[in-house]
Amino acid sequence: MASAGKSYCISFQNIQAALSTVKPFVKKTPVMTCSHLNQLANRNLFFKCENLQKTGSFKFRGACNAVSKVVASNQDGPDRELSVVTHSSGNHAQAVSLAAQVQGVTAHIVMPSNSPAVKKEAVRSYGGLIVECEPTEQSRVDTADQVAEKTGATMVHPNQSPEVMAGQGTMVFEILEQVERVDAIVVPVGGGGMLSGISVAAKELCPHAKIYAAEPKNADDCAVSMARGERTPLPAPPVTMCDALKTSIGPRTWPIIRDHVDDVITVTEEEIKAAMRLVWERMKLVIEPSSAVGVAAVMTDKFQKLPANAHQNVVVILCGGNVDLEHLPWMSQN
Repeated sequence: MASAGKSYCISFQNIQAALSTVKPFVKKTPVMTCSHLNQLANRNLFFKCENLQKTGSFKFRGACNAVSKVVASNQDGPDRELSVVTHSSGNHAQAVSLAAQVQGVTAHIVMPSNSPAVKKEAVRSYGGLIVECEPTEQSRVDTADQVAEKTGATMVHPNQSPEVMAGQGTMVFEILEQVERVDAIVVPVGGGGMLSGISVAAKELCPHAKIYAAEPKNADDCAVSMARGERTPLPAPPVTMCDALKTSIGPRTWPIIRDHVDDVITVTEEEIKAAMRLVWERMKLVIEPSSAVGVAAVMTDKFQKLPANAHQNVVVILCGGNVDLEHLPWMSQN
């Protein structure tokens, strides 16, 4: 757990500052409950609906904070067109596109060629300029670097940018206004930006609360890293329906996760699909597979065996709701 004297790339004060920065732009998303899911989990579940955030995911928080910092840092500079660049499979791409649009900044978006069509269309609708790349982590990075060099754009990393991480942590302030007592927070993890931001904020504001990462078994680098005590990136692109969770945790998010997260719960593709459908059918909420990972996690035997008295009120982050309606998991035999 976090110990005094350790230094990370973000602090609680950074998240407090981000709260003021993003407040004019983001929605205060609702927390919803469902008695049927409470019964299944044998817990009081509180679902933080970031699927209802602008652009359909939590990513808009971090993007707004990062783009705002680019604008602020150039206020006294030469009068020139400001631009940002990022690489993303979709949700961060949409978020940066809109965050840039509302602040008068050009957004160059590097997207894998196999990104869902619905996400590409959304990026374009928010004014993002798409540059396609091969569907590998290295290709994303190399292409974004090339765009930055060519255009002079400022890089806004999807999960390793401190400004992005701090922005994601702002949802904790809302959660603590909406839920009387929080015993645990379950957070889906890919690159770890949201998990890091939430962890730093939560350990300051509600230090008794446990933080659990939820991860697809097919993309379990966070679980493996925690077990080994060292960051262990995925050896190859994972095969999972969770587009937003295919990225490994990074060098900046890993120390925070290592020292703040209590445990990692992994779930199968079938468990993810079942949880996604359960939320659609019983809560009438459109969530994407990455959101369903947290729901699936609280239904697992591992979570059920945790001491009930210390895990009564559990917040589950529904991180996004961007889905391709032509390719819903339960409509495919694959």
